[in-house]
Parts: sequence; C-alpha cells; structure tokens
Amino acid sequence: MADALPMTLRVYRSLSSAAAPLAPAVIRQRLKHGKEDPERIGERRGLSRDVRPLGPLVWIHGASVGEVLAAASLIERLRALNLRILLTSGTVTSAAIVARRFPPDIIHQYVPYDSPRFVARFLDHWRPSLALFIESDLWPNLILSSAARRLPMVLINGRMSPRSFPRWRRVSATISALLGRFDICLAQSRVDAERFSALGCANVVTTGNLKLDVPAPPADLQKLERLMLVTRGRPVIVAASTHPGEEEILLQAHRILSGLFPGLLTVIVPRHPDRGPAIALAVATSGLAGALRSRNEPPTAATEVYVADTLGELGLFYRLAPIVFMGGSLVRHGGQNPIEAVKLGAATVHGPHVFNFADVYEALDSSGGARRADDLEALVKQLGQLLADPNACNTVNAAGSRVVEQLGGALQRTLTALEPYLLQLRLEMGASDA
Repeated sequence: MADALPMTLRVYRSLSSAAAPLAPAVIRQRLKHGKEDPERIGERRGLSRDVRPLGPLVWIHGASVGEVLAAASLIERLRALNLRILLTSGTVTSAAIVARRFPPDIIHQYVPYDSPRFVARFLDHWRPSLALFIESDLWPNLILSSAARRLPMVLINGRMSPRSFPRWRRVSATISALLGRFDICLAQSRVDAERFSALGCANVVTTGNLKLDVPAPPADLQKLERLMLVTRGRPVIVAASTHPGEEEILLQAHRILSGLFPGLLTVIVPRHPDRGPAIALAVATSGLAGALRSRNEPPTAATEVYVADTLGELGLFYRLAPIVFMGGSLVRHGGQNPIEAVKLGAATVHGPHVFNFADVYEALDSSGGARRADDLEALVKQLGQLLADPNACNTVNAAGSRVVEQLGGALQRTLTALEPYLLQLRLEMGASDA
C-alpha cells in the first residue's frame, strides 16, 4: 500500500513514526493544560486496561463532544441489535460526557496518537468488525492502517466545511487517498456530498444530519427547580457555547438591554468551561455583578451575569431561558448546533458566521425559526424584541420546531445505508452462537 500513497502521506507516515518517542513529552505538556486524563495516558499509545468483548465490535470515532453526541441515537439503535460498541474520541470533555450520558456498557477509549506504532497496538487489541468515523476527523495512519487490515470503514454524518474544502482541494491526491479507503460516505447535505465526491470519495449518499435526531439533553430537575426559584420574575437570556471575542459583545448587549428590562439576567455558558474564570474577570472588569457556577456561586438577586462554566449542563439552562443566543456565530468559528435549544422551547438568535450548520440555519432563518444578528446593534434589537414580547418567542420556537421535525430522519437513513454491514455482523453473531 505504501507505494500507492502520494508523497505527502509517505512523508507523514515516516515523520509520525519517527516522532513516537516524543509522545511522553507531548503528554506531559497536555497534562499541564488539563488536556489529558492522567489515569488513562496509556490509551494515547494504543494501550488499554479494558478487555475486548467477545463477538462483533462496532468502533465509532468522533473528535469531541459534538460528534460523540451526534452518534448517541445511532449507538442506542446498535445496542438494540445486541452489538457491542467501542467509542473513541480525543478530548477530556467528551470522555466526561460519555461517562455521564451513555450506558455503562459503551466502551470509551481515547483515540491513540496518530503514530503507526500506537495505531497498530490499538487495532491489535480491539480488532473492530466495523469502523464508523463521524463527520471529518480523518487521521491518516488510523485510516490507512485500518484499510490495510480490510476493516470496513464508513464515514457517517460527513461534513466538509467551506473553509476545509478549498484547503483539501490544494492537496487533492492526499485527501483522495484517505477518502478512497472508505467503503461509503454518508453526507449531511447535498453540498457536503458534492464536496466529498470532488475530493475522491467514490460512493457518497446524502443521509442528513444526525444531530437533528439527537434527543434533547437532560437536566437535573432539582437543580432546575432551584434555578427557577432564584430567577423567578426576572427576564433571562442564555448565551450558549460562546467563544473568545463574543463575551465582550454580550456584556455590551447586557448593559444596553438591562436599562430597558430591569432585573435582566444573562447566563453565559462558554464552549470550553476552563475559560470560566477569565470570563468572570471580564464581567467584573466591566463593572457588572457576576457569579461563577464552578465555584458553587448561585445567581442571586444582585447577579447580572452568571457564568455557567460547568460541563454537561446546557440542557439545564436551555430549560431555564425562553431566549438563547447560539455562540460561535459572532466570531468566525462557524456556529454551534441550535437544534437542542429549539427542541427545548427556546427562541434562537445567532450571529452571521454559521457555516458549520449552514443548511440548518438557512432553513430556520427562512421560516422565522431563528433570528440573525450581524453585530451588537442587531443583537440588541433582536433580543430586545423577544424580551418585550413572549408571544414572539413562542412564534419563533414553533417555527423552529417545525423545521427541525421536517429536517429529521437522518438516523433512519443512516441505518438503512449501514444495513449490509449490520447484516454481516448479525450473521457473524449467529455463527458464533451456533
């Protein structure tokens, strides 16, 4: 296989192999920044203390929280077929989400560093029967080594962003050599399908976005009751999954809106919880009264901005507020997934940069199921209109709910596309039981 690879991948394989001895130094640095779990470092080198279960094993890989959660409903359907699941991801936050929200029989491992030696250890230990890669987390050695073992691989919920597509086009031989190893690519949208086809994926099917079929996130009812009690009678806005550069705009918006809506509480839920203290400092510096959830500081009557820097509680705050601003959209991040907020009854507002979910936001905006705000002035206007008119909130959410329902169905289409592979696994299960 190596002779058939483009030069870029041959060089990559050589360099990643030579860099394997540097893994301990990389791990030490990542540990300092809280990006690794000290109890599970071995997994990054392809080592595991867990035992491979008997029978067929479906391996599902996603980069981080969003990808892992997108696969939740699919995982549940595969479990119903009595298939064992190995779920890999690359971040500490995603591992925590799996531990909190997934059944205990789901085996989670950190994906190994992309060195041939570590990948070989991983594959030797787990011997997966089917590999499902979520969206676009394409590690060359992981893909090439899996293909060399004739492991069936499917790209599910495939997405190719407007930023990534032209970059990959410049190294078309490289991406074609990787995508060509997949049996089939299941794309989120027609545009994604066209991009994957142009980049060398021979078998592409548009199945839709699995994130549209994900159940709404749960919430601790006791915590929700306490929050509703301490915020009763106050107008509340939640700014969800915010990124650097957005909190400053949101604080300015709060200052303006609080003059029109006394008692306004803005809840900021940063995409990365470790940014909480820095955001709390920015709140204090701006002269606003803040509180930080990670320090067990509840919002009081005097709290103006509540920084909810905890993991896995978005479902709690979506239920608390009738209005949600979706982060990652006032800066060029590409926007965060609005579906969960819509499903939990919120009127959604977003910025102009939503290319990560372009089709979803386009459908929401065109139907009145979300409102776009390009800058501070527009953000204040949109939030102010919704704060002033509860009926407008209900109208926006009702329209958004209809869109989400219409765009759903990706789970069933994905399962249909996977049926030949699942049938083979069921036959293997029957043979082993005989």
